[in-house]
Amino acid sequence: MSSKLWELLDALKSPAYEWIDLSHPVNEETPHYAGYNKLEMTEVFTYDEHTVCASEYKMVSQYGTHIDPPSHFVEGGRTLDQITVKETVLPLCVIDLTEKVAEDVDYAITVEDLTAWEENYGRFPDGCFVAVRTDWSKRKGEDFFAPDEAGQPHYPGWSLEALKFLSEERTITAVGHETPDTDPAIANLIVPWQGERYLLEQDKYQIEMLCNLDQLPATGAIIACSFPNVLDAPGYTARCIAVYQK
Repeated sequence: MSSKLWELLDALKSPAYEWIDLSHPVNEETPHYAGYNKLEMTEVFTYDEHTVCASEYKMVSQYGTHIDPPSHFVEGGRTLDQITVKETVLPLCVIDLTEKVAEDVDYAITVEDLTAWEENYGRFPDGCFVAVRTDWSKRKGEDFFAPDEAGQPHYPGWSLEALKFLSEERTITAVGHETPDTDPAIANLIVPWQGERYLLEQDKYQIEMLCNLDQLPATGAIIACSFPNVLDAPGYTARCIAVYQK
C-alpha cells in the first residue's frame, strides 16, 4: 500500500531537506521574563524507589520559547486550546535585521524593513509566519536583557506600524522573534506592550524567544509549532521546528 503523504514525509526526511529546532531547551537557565520564577523540578517517582521515573515541573506559561495566544492580553480572546492545528504549520518568512540591531540594540522593526524584504522575495504569502532574525538568542544570562547602569533593559522589537502593516495590509497568521518581548524594551517606558497588545487584539498569535533563525533561508521554509493542548491557557512553552530544502 502506498500513501502520498508517507512518500512526502520520506522526501522531507531525505538529505535534500534540513530540519532546524527553533526552541531553547527548557531548564533552570532558560531565558525568561525577570518577573517570572525559574523552572522548579521535583522527582515524583525514581528508578531506585519505584522502578519508573516521573517528575513534576512548575513554571510560568510564558517560559523560554513560548506561544502567546490572543488571550494572553485580550480578555475573551482565543486561548491556547483554540489555536487550530492548521494554524501551527505555516510558510515561514525570515527577515534578517542583525546588522541594524548590531548598530542599535533599541531598534524597532519598520514597515520599510518589511517592504524591502518583499522587494527581494515577493509578497508575504497569505497565512504565513513572519519571524525576525536578530541573533539575540545567542546572548546568555543577563546579557539577554542587556540592562544599562540604571537597570533598564535594552533589546530590539517590532514597531506598532510594522505590526499594523502585517495585520491590515497583509494576511499573516503569526509572528515570531528571538527577543524577550514584541516591543523594544525602551518602548515599554512610553506605552507598555503597545505592539503586543495590538497584535493579539487582531486574533494573531506569536512565538517569543525563538532561536537558530540564522540557520534558515529568508523564504521557502515551513514552520511547525507544538505545545500542550491546555484548556483556557494564556500561553505555554513551545517546541517549534522549521524544514527547508537545501
